[in-house]
Amino acid sequence: MKATDDRSRPAAAFVRRFARVAGWALLFSACLMIAVISLLRFLPPPTSAFMVQRHLQGLVRADTAVPIHYQWVDWKDISPHMALAVVASEDQKFPFHRGFDFQSIKEAWEERHTRGRLRGASTITQQTSKNLFLWEGKSYVRKGLEACITVVMEAFWPKRRILEVYLNVAEFGDGIYGVHSAAQIFFGKTPSQLTRHEAALLAAVLPHPKRYSVKAPSDYVLRRSGHIQRQMDNLGRFYLKDL
Repeated sequence: MKATDDRSRPAAAFVRRFARVAGWALLFSACLMIAVISLLRFLPPPTSAFMVQRHLQGLVRADTAVPIHYQWVDWKDISPHMALAVVASEDQKFPFHRGFDFQSIKEAWEERHTRGRLRGASTITQQTSKNLFLWEGKSYVRKGLEACITVVMEAFWPKRRILEVYLNVAEFGDGIYGVHSAAQIFFGKTPSQLTRHEAALLAAVLPHPKRYSVKAPSDYVLRRSGHIQRQMDNLGRFYLKDL
């Protein structure tokens, strides 16, 4: 019996040490995440995880390399049409939820099981979390991290800041990140000059910016743009005034 106890003690000690190290690592990671998110409430992100990933892909495979276009622009210099267009297109409950649209999540889950069709139910906050800090693709690990970051982001950032950052890091075309680059490249304008139609067209390509084109919009993109403009009318021009 004594020999068995002697053999089990090192194993138990290792488990305790591992649990302690893992606990400190998790605590450090959480504190670091909160610190970075807190800073980015006030500082423009110099880049995003998606931009870094795209750049690295180009280094690994030269045939996939594209120039990265990104320049930060403040909220006051973005057309109100653009802010309303992405909310009308992506997340109409954005001003009211706390990071998650549980009704949309439930409907997407039911649709997957009844029709075998998977559709997105991510909010603008979740998309900002993913674009800024995580990677492309689908996995439970990424979704779990996305959920954690979303909770912290909603706790530390006002809604206007979340939408401002989203408009700056969202990809509107291959290597074209943010509304400043999109407005300049596609329309030769500053973001403040975007019209209602142009804003809706940019929002229409957001689900798949590498598949859909702003410069040569397909019939689907044009139909989607028209739908977004109707939703903008339904929401009203003052929908986001209290953000």
